[in-house]
Amino acid sequence: MNPGPDPAAPFVPADPNVLHPMPGQERVVLLKPLVKSPLIEVGDFTYYDDPDDPTAFETRNVLYHYGPERLVIGKYCALGEGVRFIMNGANHRMDGPSTFPFPIMGGSWSDHFDLISGLPGRGDTVVGHDVWFGYRSTVMPGVRIGHGAVIASGAVVVDDVPDYGIVGGNPARLIRRRFSDEDVERLLELAWWDWPVEHLTQHVRAVMSGSVDELAAVAPSGNTRTPKGD
Repeated sequence: MNPGPDPAAPFVPADPNVLHPMPGQERVVLLKPLVKSPLIEVGDFTYYDDPDDPTAFETRNVLYHYGPERLVIGKYCALGEGVRFIMNGANHRMDGPSTFPFPIMGGSWSDHFDLISGLPGRGDTVVGHDVWFGYRSTVMPGVRIGHGAVIASGAVVVDDVPDYGIVGGNPARLIRRRFSDEDVERLLELAWWDWPVEHLTQHVRAVMSGSVDELAAVAPSGNTRTPKGD
């Protein structure tokens, strides 16, 4: 049995502001220090893995993002290669005979730009903490994904995903929840993603492989909260 690290060893904090957290692995980037758009917010230690060009995340993976809707991604999320967030700028009119956006082609058609401005949207796209996105999954505009969710490879998420839900398919459907309703409630109360980094480091084995009871047993005093989402 692996007893884990020496408790007497000095604490060396991980740095959420380092672009490449894995030495020699340029394919992995932390998104918080990477993104510059005021319309994108990303929490600590959320990463994207892509062997091609992970630093182009804002332009290659967040598409049709003209605002004002925002993309909000929580802490400790894992984004596999090719994850795409489709934003509301991809919307077309569907109330007339044609969906084609004539005004963007220029010429006299541009006189009718009002026909494609102010199209209805679904609001911000919001991802909770500790969400795992599989290879080439896609998230449509205005979706809200709960904490601890898993998005299967190739899934196209068109509706909200519950906390600790596993979804897959096109359109994505709920396959199952990772824990019982009671345990999900406890996990949201424990909110391990808000623990101080030093305390989290001391108990990372409980976070990664322990039971909910074991996680609760090592929670810092006063860290639990009423689960109302973020």
